[in-house]
Amino acid sequence: MTDELELLKKDWQKKTADLPTLSYEEIHKMIWKKSSSIVKWILIISILEFTLPQLLIFAPPMEEAMQIYDHIGVSNYLFALSLLIYAVALYFIFQFYQRFKEISVLDNSKNLMKKILRTRKTVKHYVLFSLSMIMVTIIIMIIGVYLKQDITEIVPELKDKLQDISPDKLKITLMLTIGIMGILLTLVMGCVYFLLYGLLLRKLNKNYAELRQLEF
Repeated sequence: MTDELELLKKDWQKKTADLPTLSYEEIHKMIWKKSSSIVKWILIISILEFTLPQLLIFAPPMEEAMQIYDHIGVSNYLFALSLLIYAVALYFIFQFYQRFKEISVLDNSKNLMKKILRTRKTVKHYVLFSLSMIMVTIIIMIIGVYLKQDITEIVPELKDKLQDISPDKLKITLMLTIGIMGILLTLVMGCVYFLLYGLLLRKLNKNYAELRQLEF
């Protein structure tokens, strides 16, 4: 039994010796390529996230759903907010492009680590901004419902059926419904961001940890 173990040990050592060993430069280049690819995907996803909803707006179901903003009386406020969101979203897309250009240049480990940290920070700020804008939109809608004089105008097709319901009760019900739906939407989008950007950030974090091991 002991002889068999010795033979296995020698065989393993022989195989290990035959394996190619990577130099510092080769490992660094591999991490750099992986990081560059990850940032490229962050850029692509952010562009798709910006463009796809704009195409959906022209779909008939979305056009009908957006009429509720007119009924509540907040369409002008949400239009102004949309302009702000578009401007900031384009700014973040430009920032992701800048991060991609920066990280695509082969550099030393310390500078590459700085670029990875900068990219992580940009992504986190973008996710926080996107989720906060959902909540701001919901708050504007709730305020619009609260200030609405004739609450039945929000759902004109149900106006006759809502005549027997107290306006205050109907207003509170609508405000709670919008609030709950807004929280659920924020949670869903948070999960989507976590799956998309969170997965990519975890890979960047792994690359960062590997670079630290190379340096220290």
